[in-house]
Amino acid sequence: MPNLCSELEKHDTDSGHHPGEDSEYARLVVSNEPTADGMGILQPRSPVRSKTFSWWIKAFVCCFLAIILLIVFFKWGAPFLFEKVLIPTMRWEATAFGRPILAVVLVTSLALFPVFLIPSGPSMWLAGMIFGYGLGFLIIMVGTTIGMVLPYLVGLLFHERIHHWLRKWPQTAAVVRLAGEGDWFHQFKVVALFRVSPFPYTIFNYAVVVTSMKFWPYLWGSITGMIPEAFIYIYSGRLIRTLADVSYGNHRFTTVEIVYNVVSFIIAIITTIAFTVYAKRALNDLGNRETVVEDEHASCPGGLEMENLRYEKW
Repeated sequence: MPNLCSELEKHDTDSGHHPGEDSEYARLVVSNEPTADGMGILQPRSPVRSKTFSWWIKAFVCCFLAIILLIVFFKWGAPFLFEKVLIPTMRWEATAFGRPILAVVLVTSLALFPVFLIPSGPSMWLAGMIFGYGLGFLIIMVGTTIGMVLPYLVGLLFHERIHHWLRKWPQTAAVVRLAGEGDWFHQFKVVALFRVSPFPYTIFNYAVVVTSMKFWPYLWGSITGMIPEAFIYIYSGRLIRTLADVSYGNHRFTTVEIVYNVVSFIIAIITTIAFTVYAKRALNDLGNRETVVEDEHASCPGGLEMENLRYEKW
């Protein structure tokens, strides 16, 4: 049978007979009708539409829940915080401490809270409410600078444990590793972006010790990145105190004060969002650039071995 088939093929070749499109063979085997792959563009896009519809449903539900939570907060949560927390705290600090002692207490809290992974936002709010933009800014910067140096020094003592912990979180490790790349200015810029971005800076203080980050770009980048956050906290603290005085004091807003507070609040929100989005995009761009470089190294001869050696060193 195989010999018969080969002889038939040879006969077709010698006779110059090729199955054309008009032959029965072409109509049965080489069909001109659109295939399943060609008709892919003609298929209905119901899955895409369903995904879009479900996304809008989720967005609507989230917005609705956010509005409900805001109404509940401003109706019951804010008055409770003002009456039970803010007003008693302001009275306590006015009677229990003098301003110099209170400044030392705030600097100490800002310096020690990050060591124990405690958020230092309330201390920065108090610094803004009590001391304002001048002395409050100085207190925040001194306290947070010490609070960024101490975890760095403590992290050096537990370098191996932190390295082992980061191996359990490869995505976090990949993001943190960006800070130790490049020259002095690159490290300075990445640390400043980390301070502005939503990445938890208390974790970053410890995690950065397992990279090739040098101390001085870490310090100056941290100070630079904390400046916008300090002003945001001071402004929000002053705004909270003003609202407390209006709600439970004898102060009344004038028209100019209302316009000023509304405009400044909108500017503060836009500035915060702009800084956050810019820092997040910049870090993503750095991450994508790092991925491209790693792929290029891996594609080169011996690049995979060098890349593995680099990760083992890190």
